[in-house]
Amino acid sequence: MTDVSYVPAPGAAPRTRMLAAQTGMELRLLLRNGEQVGLTLVIPLLLLFFFNLPLLYSLDGSRIAFVAPSIIALAVMSAAFTGLAIGTGFERKYAVLKRLGATALPRSVLLGGKTLAVLLLEIVQVALITVFALALGWRPHGDPLLVFVLVALGTAAFVGLGLLVAGTLRAEVTLAAANLAWLILLFAGGIAIPLSKYPHAATEVLQYLPSAALSDGLHQVLQHGHGIPLHDLLALIGWAGAALPAAARWFRWE
Repeated sequence: MTDVSYVPAPGAAPRTRMLAAQTGMELRLLLRNGEQVGLTLVIPLLLLFFFNLPLLYSLDGSRIAFVAPSIIALAVMSAAFTGLAIGTGFERKYAVLKRLGATALPRSVLLGGKTLAVLLLEIVQVALITVFALALGWRPHGDPLLVFVLVALGTAAFVGLGLLVAGTLRAEVTLAAANLAWLILLFAGGIAIPLSKYPHAATEVLQYLPSAALSDGLHQVLQHGHGIPLHDLLALIGWAGAALPAAARWFRWE
């Protein structure tokens, strides 16, 4: 007969298990928030239809060829930055994160779980946008793998920025700051308006914004069928490489 030991073996689980569990929990929390998911999934589709109308400015060639990559970039920014920052900010306010901070969960695993959960949600977003854009006559070009790399790097950059804001500012300030930044990045980052419409001097500066790098990279691949958009990839790597460690370093549980 085998002896059974009931002696507890305290200790933290391996980080891979913690990351998988945290990712699953974060994804379930996102999907349970019906209002947020509805806005996250529906608003990009509405904007895809609106920006495809020749109301704001004229474009050379197919309008949907410019609009579809822009809306994909917008969906990534909305989910990974604005929605995540606001949600996390109020999790801090209501002491949800304080309770997590009392466990063995490291900040890096919390950030990783939120990043992966947002990325999984974005896969659904991109699929819906693609289907709707194809119905509007979009004919994408380029390598789908490059699109995934751009979306993944853009997600990492925006998640880092969103968590840095949410982890250092009060929830009410985060709400205002995230919405203001969303508007600025929408119109100054080559999403709603092509950077070519701005003066050359402004374009030289705006092209380094994370939204501009993601949007331009997606346009280079999906609209023009180009190869690796090295400038945009390096810009996104720079933003992700700065924002994620900063968020992990200065993120406060309460």
